[in-house]
Amino acid sequence: MATSSTHLHGLTREELRLLLVRWGFSPVHAARLWSYLYLGLAGSFAAMPELPVKVRTRLETDTRLDPLPVALATDSADGFTRKYLLALPDGERIETVLMRFTGRVTACVSSQVGCAMGCVFCATGQMGYTRHLTPGEIVAQAVHVARALRHPPPGQCHGLSDTGARLRNVVLMGMGEPLHNYDAVMHAIDILRDPNGLALGAERITLSTVGVVPGILRLAEEKRPCHLAVSLHAATQTERAALVPAAKKWPLDELMAACRTYSHQTGRRIFYEWTLIEGKNDSAEHARAVGNLLHGLPAQINLIPLNPTAGYAGTPTRSEAAKRFQKILAEEFSLPSTVRQRRGIDIAAGCGQLAVGSV
Repeated sequence: MATSSTHLHGLTREELRLLLVRWGFSPVHAARLWSYLYLGLAGSFAAMPELPVKVRTRLETDTRLDPLPVALATDSADGFTRKYLLALPDGERIETVLMRFTGRVTACVSSQVGCAMGCVFCATGQMGYTRHLTPGEIVAQAVHVARALRHPPPGQCHGLSDTGARLRNVVLMGMGEPLHNYDAVMHAIDILRDPNGLALGAERITLSTVGVVPGILRLAEEKRPCHLAVSLHAATQTERAALVPAAKKWPLDELMAACRTYSHQTGRRIFYEWTLIEGKNDSAEHARAVGNLLHGLPAQINLIPLNPTAGYAGTPTRSEAAKRFQKILAEEFSLPSTVRQRRGIDIAAGCGQLAVGSV
């Protein structure tokens, strides 16, 4: 039976139907409610006038519909990124980012308050772990971005000002380690993919992991329909453990074995993320090391120049070194790579920069 903690955005369409049927209501009302949630993007029960009063009353009593209040919204200077500091019901806060690229809008959502993985160059890892997000709190971030696109606030920056845009992509690359919160994240992905809701296809959802081996193997076994990105950053165990403490628990050889299993069982390539840090992992030798590590695997390498954070003194690779890195991967190993488009660095909204209260 539903309780006051039942978050409507945390229920699949079938779970919502079963809930209303159990209460003695027609499934027709469940379909209408779902439409209000994901097509109408309703933020309150009062915004659902076609639902009978008795249905709304029961929902108000036994469920929650929590639009995440915006504690702070910050726009990048170029107008193409907006970062939201969102308040959760228990007083915790998370950050969510709306990014516009040519032909698409992407929401970068969080899966935890903080992160337990402790990557040394990541602001979220520097703040530590507080708790997992619920499926409803994960989905509500995507709904928040979709609602912001439909109804931009007055005075919103020029890059996000048109109302015709629709949310097309979700990346679970915000605060937290998605595979540390596996069940909630997968439940949220099921809701996001519903064709009668936000209707995000599998090719439109990407989750990023630092290399949680049990989660990767579970993804492979369950053949979950989403893209997988693995944060690699180094091609030897010693160098990787210095940047990614989780590598001490899941060593590089175990991680690569899990990645091979994943690609074999799912038929999907993996996006390998490589944060380029000047003098640390950006030399020609490093490029050849990652080329040898990934040679023969269905791989795409995302090269990400380091974004500044208060807790790490490294500096981003220069463009010449990044181009040399790419050239070696392509010419010597036939490995495709891209240099990540930088978005929102000036407002600490880039990869590795999210942390509660940062601006």
